[in-house]
Amino acid sequence: MKELLLKLLDAVGLAYWVEITTENPRCTYYFGPFLSKSEAADAQAGYVEDLQGEGANNIAVSLKRCKPANLTIFDDREDFKKFNGVPTFSGQSF
Repeated sequence: MKELLLKLLDAVGLAYWVEITTENPRCTYYFGPFLSKSEAADAQAGYVEDLQGEGANNIAVSLKRCKPANLTIFDDREDFKKFNGVPTFSGQSF
């Protein structure tokens, strides 16, 4: 019964998720779903510990009701700033 309720809450975006953002690497991670905020809070320490073990730093945690489209989001804006663009070829149209 608990699994069915969890699937229903998750389907409508009312399940709780642990959202963790890190600065290095610049990522957002979602862990869940959970039936309650307290269940999510109880689980968050393990996720933070795992990310610290992988070398992540500047970790921020929030608990929220949502329905994440992706469980890991890599923010590559910093890499984009280093990108010099695509070479262009003059004299021809494609």
